[in-house]
Amino acid sequence: MEWNEKLQIIIDYVENHLQRKEEPVDVQEISKIAGCSYGFFQKVFSYMNGISFAEYVRSRKMTLAGYDLKSTDLKVVDISYKYGYDSPTSFTKAFQQFHGISPIEARRDENQLRILPKMQISMKQQYSWKLEQKDAFRLAGKSIRISHADDAHLTKIPAFWSECQRDGTFSSLISMDVGKPQGLFGLLGDLDERSNEAEYSIMVMTDREVPRGFSEFVVPQATWAIFDCRGPVPQGIQNGWRYLTGEWLINYPFNHADCPELEWYSSGNPYDPDYLAQIWIPVEEK
Repeated sequence: MEWNEKLQIIIDYVENHLQRKEEPVDVQEISKIAGCSYGFFQKVFSYMNGISFAEYVRSRKMTLAGYDLKSTDLKVVDISYKYGYDSPTSFTKAFQQFHGISPIEARRDENQLRILPKMQISMKQQYSWKLEQKDAFRLAGKSIRISHADDAHLTKIPAFWSECQRDGTFSSLISMDVGKPQGLFGLLGDLDERSNEAEYSIMVMTDREVPRGFSEFVVPQATWAIFDCRGPVPQGIQNGWRYLTGEWLINYPFNHADCPELEWYSSGNPYDPDYLAQIWIPVEEK
């Protein structure tokens, strides 16, 4: 399930608890829906929506409390307990901070109240992404050294893929693949800043014996931010990297885990306009 879907479920959960059940929001339940720690979820929510989750919930409480004050005869003390405040004093302070007037003043017809509508998460993004925890797994394949000077890797890597297709490497890799679903991984090793070179590998997930001339790498257990990149190879994956390096990697609220980034290529037709490849970014839940 993608993050947008999870966030919409959580938003609906919040509204159900505030308006129907009139119960406190359970952070454990939110963590369960999000599939990560509550602290990590808060970071994602703030990054994607420009408002903290706590502030969103508090603003929704104050919006609904304003409706109650305008449309019912409920006492201020009853409204304060309804929205989880320990006392009318703490509720009044929060209400004034949000609306700029006291609950008593809010009941006057001439006074207008602030509204924060229920958030509606858009289900459509240029790049869909999700967080997924994966156990350690083993990759095996072939590797080359590539230069990043003058963007040489943009032509060298596609040429390496073509070479592996011609010399039978692909057939060997496919026969070893135990991934579900099956697919090929592209792995870029650490860049040597002095030589401006890095090791690039084409690999598959496997538990088989590694053939002579092949290398192997054990990917540690990690949480991954996984981005879907649609389009023919190599344009689809290259456009995805441009988006990530130009926007997401600059602004995201996560620490990068000590693990290489991965590309994953599905077993479909790589020239199809809707071909699926993915970029996997390892992140720390802190």
